[in-house]
Amino acid sequence: MDKNFFLANYNYWAVVVLMMSGFYVVLSRNHLIKKIVGLNVFQVSVFLLYISVGKIIGGTAPILTGKPELFSNPLPHVLILTAIVVAISTTAIALSLAVRIHEAFGTLDEAGLIAIEHAIERESVQSQ
Repeated sequence: MDKNFFLANYNYWAVVVLMMSGFYVVLSRNHLIKKIVGLNVFQVSVFLLYISVGKIIGGTAPILTGKPELFSNPLPHVLILTAIVVAISTTAIALSLAVRIHEAFGTLDEAGLIAIEHAIERESVQSQ
């Protein structure tokens, strides 16, 4: 492998680093807010991947001028704009659910929530 290969594709290396760090945070952390942040980092890496794939070096916007030109495909960029809106709304819903969970149970730690769930199950079994 050539050194220029790694330097020329730095955006793909950034995607890999962001994707793996976001995935690691989602799997390794027990706090719900940290999991939401990890998911957002993962989403940003996917956005960067699609934007990187959609860009053609030397390509212009697809506006017909009558001259033969190399055009970049605008579809990946448009899809990413839609994905950003969806990501913002799912993050808002996840954060609002986290607020409700904290109000109801007093914790956002996954282990604490599982312990509360088991305690509720034990109480329901004993009351029957």
